[in-house]
Amino acid sequence: MIFANSFTFSNFIIDAFSIFMFILWFWLFIMITSDLFRRTDISGFLKIVWVIFLIVLPYIGIFAYIIMQGSAMAHRNQERAQKARDELRYMVGYSVADEIGKLDKLKTTGSIMEEEFRRLRARLVD
Repeated sequence: MIFANSFTFSNFIIDAFSIFMFILWFWLFIMITSDLFRRTDISGFLKIVWVIFLIVLPYIGIFAYIIMQGSAMAHRNQERAQKARDELRYMVGYSVADEIGKLDKLKTTGSIMEEEFRRLRARLVD
């Protein structure tokens, strides 16, 4: 009898939306703080100011950071991903020359066609 008059569909929609917005804020907060603390171009004081801004004004802080640092944040993520790929390739002994040799072998056996060989080779050289 506790929920007899208080459960309506509109309350359910509002609650679901509120939970979704909290999860979205929390995910963005983690992404932004991880980017913020990995940065080397700003001082520790500015990092603390950003964190306080993100906590005191949660959505405004997140939107401000995305507007001001969105493209730089994406660029830093791409650089980190490329560095991780390069380190992995170095660890497993990846070599572009070896891969081109494998492609040449596939072409001579007829497993791939000439245009596919050229496309894959161009991707490896870049």
